[in-house]
Amino acid sequence: MKAPYHELGLVNTKQVFKKAMEGGYAVPAYNFNNMEQLQAIVMGCAESKSPLILQVSKGARDYANQTLLRYMAMGAVKMVRETGSQIPITLHLDHGDSFELCKSCVESGFSSVMIDGSHLPYEENVALTKRVVDFANPFDVSVEGELGVLAGIEDDVKAEKSNYTDPKEVQDFVGRTGVHSLAISIGTSHGAYKFKLKPGESVPPLRFDILKEIERKLPGFPIVLHGASSVLQKYVAMINEYGGKMEGAAGVPEEQLREAARSAVCKINIDTDGRMVVTAVIRKVFMESPKEFDPRKYLGPARKELLEVIKHKNTNVLGSANRY
Repeated sequence: MKAPYHELGLVNTKQVFKKAMEGGYAVPAYNFNNMEQLQAIVMGCAESKSPLILQVSKGARDYANQTLLRYMAMGAVKMVRETGSQIPITLHLDHGDSFELCKSCVESGFSSVMIDGSHLPYEENVALTKRVVDFANPFDVSVEGELGVLAGIEDDVKAEKSNYTDPKEVQDFVGRTGVHSLAISIGTSHGAYKFKLKPGESVPPLRFDILKEIERKLPGFPIVLHGASSVLQKYVAMINEYGGKMEGAAGVPEEQLREAARSAVCKINIDTDGRMVVTAVIRKVFMESPKEFDPRKYLGPARKELLEVIKHKNTNVLGSANRY
């Protein structure tokens, strides 16, 4: 059966993850919500010669319209190819919450989907995930599942407390569902306020002991980290300086992400950082040029700044630059 995503010039994650695990780096998975973010992400990855997973949440798909989104993805691939770049690009559904949503994405051209049943009882998570895998396999679409719950808020994904992934469950879950990658919970969380720190406190380390045990249980299997934005303090400060209010925002230190990328973690999700960069630059433009009303004059600088951050992440954090 010919997969709809082939018409868009996309790839699934299977070979991309295999190469990442062999090379000891992680593939960046960047969320986008509008054209300027999309342009910055694809060109940042093209210029840094990094593979790319373009992520779309349920909320972003509703916001953009599923038909328009398909052609935006097609245009992004074509734009990259016109530069001579051959980096692999995957279009991925982030935190799909139902079989119907995953099915719709597969049929509309996504090359990878995530079914997040982590909030369900274990057996229900297994059954839902297997149903999505069984549907996606004939289309050669890769499927990501999740075990463990991340705290925080991101679009429709909300949880007050984290539940670490239980290494005892991973072999059974992967074996019974047939998923191609597994998102785990080892201390990351969604949103800009990943950690509530008192003055003088530092961010607690990720649970690398859990990660190592999962690696031992699933040797050579692709592992995914969600909620892995660094919440770059430069942009927190900019937002606050130019009229925003984001006191106490803290994320995952880049050195911990670098360590994770050298392990079985071959996909790292980044959403909050992209939002913050764009917001910080737009606020700066509005404060310094209050008469400005041309969207190109504030979205353009935001796009340029985000492109540079993308290249920084790929080169200095994930290790994915110069791989293609």
